[in-house]
Amino acid sequence: MNAIISATELADDLAGRRPPTLLDVRWQLSVAQAAGEPPFDGRAAFEEGHIPGAVFVDLDEELAAPPGTGGRHPLPDIAEFGAAMRRAGVSADRPVVVYDGGQGWAAARAWWMLRWTGHPDVRVLDGGLPTWEGPLETGLTTPAAGDFRPNPAAEGLLDADGAAALARSGLLLDARAGERYRGEVEPIDRVGGHIPGAVSAPTNENVAPDGRFRPAEELHARFKSLGATDGTEVGVYCGSGVSGAHEVLALAVAGIPAALYVGSWSEWSSDPSRPVAVGPDPQ
Repeated sequence: MNAIISATELADDLAGRRPPTLLDVRWQLSVAQAAGEPPFDGRAAFEEGHIPGAVFVDLDEELAAPPGTGGRHPLPDIAEFGAAMRRAGVSADRPVVVYDGGQGWAAARAWWMLRWTGHPDVRVLDGGLPTWEGPLETGLTTPAAGDFRPNPAAEGLLDADGAAALARSGLLLDARAGERYRGEVEPIDRVGGHIPGAVSAPTNENVAPDGRFRPAEELHARFKSLGATDGTEVGVYCGSGVSGAHEVLALAVAGIPAALYVGSWSEWSSDPSRPVAVGPDPQ
């Protein structure tokens, strides 16, 4: 099953006999927000206009636990996550489509959470809301409760030790911007740099200028050039497990399974005892 869906395909599915549950996960993180200025209000944006039938899901409240030693967006309590998904109308036997404002990071985090916890049919709207050409509706949506019960997989998730080990034994990709990987700038976390052995692979290079993913064969070639050859175990991290989920999604489009280090750099760099590499080389 393809992990992404076009706006045309989504319109057809919504008009069909078995329409998907539609989740709106508009969210964004800016340096201004990290500096303490008011955050982007995804719920307000949702109420101003969303794809008909969509339900708003709050990334910070429902797809992550509060910031702490586990990073800025650690895993949520699984029971609480399941309750949030059921409130949003998610059921195990009904397809789910997730979208955001176009960046794709937040939608990918929801996609990853649902897939990792066992939902069999989840896709991301490629290019997000800007690609939708149909009508929008305003206000809130109150769906019928779903029945989804999360059952986390034994694979697909890395902790700090697992990420460090994978950087040595397999391929650990750093999805952040190259200047953060190299340690030239660090606008959010305690220190700049990267996990020793990790390879720089900015997730924004996986998409075309219009925000849609590049073709699967291009993505496959890119990841192969970075070291994702047959039989290589692949993992991804970013700043806080959001843009990294987008890279895991790109890898899925390319046909390459990958695990996510959810704590990512915000967890890794918070512990002064963990090693930090700087510069363009994995080291």
